[in-house]
Amino acid sequence: PKNLGWSDLGSWQAWDELLLKDKQGNKFLAEVMDIDSRNITVVGTKRLVATIGLEDLIVVDTPDALLITRKNRSEDVKKLVESLKERKREEHYLHKTVKRPWGAYTVLDTGMGFKIKLMEVKPDHSLSLQLHRKRSEHWVVVEGKAQITRDGRAFIVNTNESTFIPMSCVHRIANPGDTILRIVEVQSGDYLEEDDIERLEDRYGREKSGVPCVSVSRTNRYV
Repeated sequence: PKNLGWSDLGSWQAWDELLLKDKQGNKFLAEVMDIDSRNITVVGTKRLVATIGLEDLIVVDTPDALLITRKNRSEDVKKLVESLKERKREEHYLHKTVKRPWGAYTVLDTGMGFKIKLMEVKPDHSLSLQLHRKRSEHWVVVEGKAQITRDGRAFIVNTNESTFIPMSCVHRIANPGDTILRIVEVQSGDYLEEDDIERLEDRYGREKSGVPCVSVSRTNRYV
């Protein structure tokens, strides 16, 4: 038997109470420029966070969203999550960086008719053989070497080279090298969601998704 302190860290405030603070009661886990704030905690990632005259707040700045809450209301973040779910906001289920069996992708920017991603493919891995009905894609290799399959023809795209994938074109990206492959992908089209993926072959056993599958004869041609 042992008499131990215990906290289930069920809220930002419970976590914050365990942190060592400065003389003003502040804790900065980010690059922060502050003037006259007291009892605040700031968590960040890459960009500078500036605070002036704040009190009793927690600020959490991530690539997905910015949270600002009074410490004694931090448990209400659960209500925010439920609200995101009810409104079917993609922040509820999708991050800016999404892990995949072959690596990951990060959404860099999105707007009317376009989306820009940074794709990172692990060595000796590949995306599924697939097509898109509602978008085309431009790929620029920024690091590594890509083996591209496009309508049955395979070719290499090196660093600082690019290629174009038209709408409804059967395609695949593979990394034949021993280092990470990074590609900037620019999508163009009226619909740019992830369910516009029609998988014809997938080494990771994922199910076909998106619109109905193509005919058997066409599938056999490319698999």
